[in-house]
Amino acid sequence: MRRESASKSTLRLLLFLKKLRKVRFDPIKSLETRFVQIPIETNKTVNPVELRSVFGANLRKLASRYPSVAGLCRELGINRTQFNRYLAAESFPRPDVLHRICLFFDVDARILLEPVDDIGTVGTDPFNHPAVKSYLGKTVETVSESELPNGFYRFSRPSFVNDDLYVLGLMFVFRSEGRAFLRGYELPEAMNDQGLPISAYNREFRGVILKQEQGLVILAARRGATTCSFSYLARVPSFHNNFWEGYATRTVTESLTGHRVARFVIEHIQGDWRAARAVARESGFCSAKDLPGYHARLMRVGQPFR
Repeated sequence: MRRESASKSTLRLLLFLKKLRKVRFDPIKSLETRFVQIPIETNKTVNPVELRSVFGANLRKLASRYPSVAGLCRELGINRTQFNRYLAAESFPRPDVLHRICLFFDVDARILLEPVDDIGTVGTDPFNHPAVKSYLGKTVETVSESELPNGFYRFSRPSFVNDDLYVLGLMFVFRSEGRAFLRGYELPEAMNDQGLPISAYNREFRGVILKQEQGLVILAARRGATTCSFSYLARVPSFHNNFWEGYATRTVTESLTGHRVARFVIEHIQGDWRAARAVARESGFCSAKDLPGYHARLMRVGQPFR
């Protein structure tokens, strides 16, 4: 029986070696392995005090995105006193509470062991994937209200399809879970010109606002990632310090009858919803002479876009 078992083991080994000889070295795959695989330390040990300290620091950083700790506790469904103990590194959450925290902040259980800046949100956030985090990770840092306040904005830009017209519109900037977003509606006339439905459902667009070294970037689209746009904005001096200028681009193929890049100006509306409603009534296509005063100046009518 022992000899038979040994012969079977030898046969398995020979079959394995035969398969191994068929495997050729692939330099591309080897390179991918070097760049993509991340080594995992298995022999590192830490004591509970260190774990609480790391978790507490991570939770303080994540919570700093929110203006109110009390409001954050309500959203998480966690007692304020207990949450303060987590922040002070005096206690650990139960597994179910930890799961709730991880889901809310879009992180994983590594927040117990590693600084949150080293973790990112690899699962759902491509900007924080290890492959590009050092290059694009800063774009998802919180856009503060001092950089771009919440509220209604009037925007203007040249028409992409008609050289003689400009677009005046209204958009709304808001924040959710520490991130800055916007929403608005395409002009019915613009949708009609493209043969598209003009219902509010089809005209609505939404976007995310990201940081850049010297300004802000907006990625926006209508439902289904249609009519996507990329915009860059930088604040400009004004009486109320409420103007940003830059450019907007359309993600479409080149055309002989339209433009893909145009100047873009936004103005934070001073006042309540009544002022925003008045601006909304003025939305639509207009000529250069009908642009609001400072918009016309920043639009540099007649000067080529560079």
